[in-house]
Amino acid sequence: MLVTLDKRGSISLPISIRKELGAEPGTPFEIVLEPGGNIALYPVEIYRKVRVNAAGAHKLEQARSSEAASLPDWFEQDMDHAGTDSE
Repeated sequence: MLVTLDKRGSISLPISIRKELGAEPGTPFEIVLEPGGNIALYPVEIYRKVRVNAAGAHKLEQARSSEAASLPDWFEQDMDHAGTDSE
């Protein structure tokens, strides 16, 4: 399917894709730029469900198995660079 950016840099999802995803106005999506320049768009349910890939699941397991007094180094580094969507 061919889509075009508008003057604000937005795209519209075709109705067939919105219906297949169950997307309605206000549905949040995560957009990811993957290696090679591919763009992936994932519907997100805020606060109800979080989807992670295999690497993310591995990081969660590491965090769960770490001692309460210390966190894995990767987690500390990620937190140092963490921000919010509104930034």
